[in-house]
Amino acid sequence: MAGYATLPRLLDARRLRAAGLAVRTDPSAAPPRDPDPELVAAVTAPFDTVDGVLDRLRELEDRLRAAGDRRAVFLTIYTRMTAAVRDAIDAGRFDDPDWMRRYTVTFADYYRRAFRDFERGALDAVPDPWIVAFSTAVAGSALVAQDAFLGVNAHINYDLALTLRDVAIDPHRRRKHTDHDRIDDVLAALIDAQQVALADLYAPGIDDVDATLGRFDEALSLFSMTEGRAWAWRVATVLTDVGWGLARRAVRWLLRTTATGGAVFVRSPPIHPAILSTLRRAEAGRSLDDVLTTLGDRLDGGGG
Repeated sequence: MAGYATLPRLLDARRLRAAGLAVRTDPSAAPPRDPDPELVAAVTAPFDTVDGVLDRLRELEDRLRAAGDRRAVFLTIYTRMTAAVRDAIDAGRFDDPDWMRRYTVTFADYYRRAFRDFERGALDAVPDPWIVAFSTAVAGSALVAQDAFLGVNAHINYDLALTLRDVAIDPHRRRKHTDHDRIDDVLAALIDAQQVALADLYAPGIDDVDATLGRFDEALSLFSMTEGRAWAWRVATVLTDVGWGLARRAVRWLLRTTATGGAVFVRSPPIHPAILSTLRRAEAGRSLDDVLTTLGDRLDGGGG
């Protein structure tokens, strides 16, 4: 079966390095917080329709943004992705629209449960990649881009494989795989719009940095999603086809630890602290010439 042939492909060097990062980290060390009853209430009931997912995610995004809670950053991306997938389903772009609706709702429910349990303080129930993402966002100390990538990492590199397992990739696996891959085209069309939204809502300086970096950041955004989505399908194939319990447990461990390692890398990249500080100033809207001058001073030992 395909899952047995796919199993060795999960053990690439990059995933194993990510697993190594995870085993050296304790993501459960998130600071204690008092739950917000309104936020908990907003995510208590399961999602049941694509339109319901979109309406409630938008409501949650608005609540978080009004409170200055940086967990809104990922939702700004996710609500737009969900709307684009909903529109593509309605436009008849998928071969199995009913499966795609279940896929979209089930995927969103993984996020809902992780958010609910984190907000309640039930960290034992929160997947480790989400603990890193949520606790970093709540602290508000990372770049907006880091908050965005941490959410994308947890949802795509962890939740999506389990979603595919839950909604079943059989029967008609090839047709479902084609529909799964079609979402890549939907996401690719959103990259620029996502950046505009993040700049408008959180980081006006993103546009200046983007103009300097060219298309590099858009390519990284798309790669992280498309590569992660391909990984999720491979994991779901193994979880579906391989009946050996030990192998399935090992794959679940690899899924969790590699997503956690990815989160650790995004949260604490090997970048000089002065560069990160300078990028935060750039995101906040200071002129690019100003922040680059500051960066040069710091790297030359000027401090400040």
